[in-house]
Amino acid sequence: MTDPVLSSLGWTPHFAGQVDPDEASTPARVSGVERSHIMALGVEGPVRLLVPEGTGSIAVGDWVLQDGVHVTRRLTPATEIVRRNAGDTSRRQLIAANVDTLGIVTSCNADFNPARLERYIAVAAQAGCLPLVILTKADQADDPDRYLSEARALSPLVVALALNAKDPEEVARLTPWVEAGRTLALVGSSGVGKTTLQNALTGVQAATQDIRADDAKGRHTTTARALRRTLAGGCLIDTPGIRELGLVDAAEGVEEVFSDVAALAESCRFRDCTHDREPGCAVQAAIRAGTLDPERLRRYQKLEREDRLHTEALHEKHARNRSWAKATAHGSARAKWKRRGPDAEE
Repeated sequence: MTDPVLSSLGWTPHFAGQVDPDEASTPARVSGVERSHIMALGVEGPVRLLVPEGTGSIAVGDWVLQDGVHVTRRLTPATEIVRRNAGDTSRRQLIAANVDTLGIVTSCNADFNPARLERYIAVAAQAGCLPLVILTKADQADDPDRYLSEARALSPLVVALALNAKDPEEVARLTPWVEAGRTLALVGSSGVGKTTLQNALTGVQAATQDIRADDAKGRHTTTARALRRTLAGGCLIDTPGIRELGLVDAAEGVEEVFSDVAALAESCRFRDCTHDREPGCAVQAAIRAGTLDPERLRRYQKLEREDRLHTEALHEKHARNRSWAKATAHGSARAKWKRRGPDAEE
């Protein structure tokens, strides 16, 4: 029988099936990642663990096996939230692991940006998470329903809520996504209310920064990703404000978010239609008929090009690394053969 503490942290048969009954190590869920160690939550509470191979491949939300001092093994995650590394466009960066719902936090003001939301929704779709758009500052908006309608229109995948993050009763509407066994990760720009939501959902009083009135932008409050237990019994992952969410390996997610455009493209006369001036273009026909916003097509094409470009760069880098490793291994074998001589006995 599964321990109730592990179950509330999100332990499922997906992870249990990866553990040999004879293994001496016990499971723990990663709550924080540092350069030399991680913090994790297990049956006996918080634990600090060293990672012999380094922490680069471990994300907040991961499940690991541990012996009380060291991480012995990382378990294959059920979901991974990934973006393109801001400093190296040919690398993937793990944001969080084993997330059930990606809470995309924006506000009912100038921070609301359909293009940015579509980018986040594509990342969620690629990971297999539910995209939940959380619209804060609804109490300050003249017409919060307009923002809700725009958010829901971006994709049939989206669930959207508008609320006042400073009102506990309003924030309580998020409870179904943070109950025992469930994990919600919050992402979004700085100053939109992620920390205020975290405080209400976890009872942890972290400092908050007010948003600037002139441009609706805020300053960073959260400085590192962290997983915390919620008052409802589940887990919440808070992240620093993300200035750039670059796509990589997200083609399926982009197609899901823009399923309306993809469906139209299937009816184009030419399979390689660019949806520009080709005859028989079903996408352009929909734009002329007023059933497709040309701006939505432009955003789809931008994300598709970006993802293809950086995914190709990532795969090319991996191919170069494999070739280099193979050549190095071959060179070492030849050098060894020369030292020993072709007639040396094994």
